[in-house]
Amino acid sequence: MARKSIIKRFVRAVAWVLFALILLFVSLLLLFRYVNPPTSAFILGYSIAHPGQEVRQQWVSFPDISPWMPLAVVASEDQRFPDHRGIDFLAIRQALAEYRAGEGLRGASTITQQTAKNLFLWNGRSFVRKTLEAGLALAVDGLWPKRRILEVYLNIAEFGPGIYGVEAASQVYFGISARHLSAAQAARLAAVLPNPAVLSVAVPSTYVRDRAFWIRGQMDQLSGLQYLKNL
Repeated sequence: MARKSIIKRFVRAVAWVLFALILLFVSLLLLFRYVNPPTSAFILGYSIAHPGQEVRQQWVSFPDISPWMPLAVVASEDQRFPDHRGIDFLAIRQALAEYRAGEGLRGASTITQQTAKNLFLWNGRSFVRKTLEAGLALAVDGLWPKRRILEVYLNIAEFGPGIYGVEAASQVYFGISARHLSAAQAARLAAVLPNPAVLSVAVPSTYVRDRAFWIRGQMDQLSGLQYLKNL
C-alpha cells in the first residue's frame, strides 16, 4: 500500500508540474500576442554558444516591414499559411507519400511551427522537441492572429550568424530599412532561411540565387501582394 501511495503522489506531482508548464506557456503566449518578446530561445542559444560576439536584432512592427517580405516567406516556406491551423497536415501527408515513393524526406514545418520553435525551444530532430513544437504551434495559432505570427517570425528568424530579424538583415545586407525592401531583396532573404548558418545573403551561392528566383515566381503565382491582404 505504501508503494502505491508513493506512486500516486509521484504521478500527481508530475501532473501538477505539467499543468504548471502548460499554464506558463499559455500565459506567455497571451502576453506575447500584445507585447514583443524581449528575446528568443535561439537568440539566447547563440549568445551562449558564441560569447562576446555581437547579436544584431531590432524589432519592427508589421506595418514597418515591406509587404514583399511576408509574401516571400509564405511563398518560400508555407503557402497554405492563411488556411491551416498551425500544422499543415496536408503537407505532412504529401511529404510522407513522396518519401514512400522513394524521394527524400522533406520538412513540412509551417511558419507557425518555426515561430514556436525559435521563440521557445531548441534546434534538433528529437521526438520530444517535435511534439512540443506541434503543441505550441496549435496554441500559437489559436491565440494569435496570423499577422502577429508573421510579425514575430520575421523579427526573430535568423538570417545569418548573429543576425536576427528582418530589420537587422536589411540593414546589414542591403543598407536599408526593412520597410524599403524590394521584391527581389525579400526573395533573397527568404532563400537563406532553410539554413542561414550555411547559406549567405551577402555572397549568394548558385543554390541561393536559383531559390530566390523560384521564390519570386511563387510570389507572382500567389497573386502578389493580394495574397496576404486579408490577414
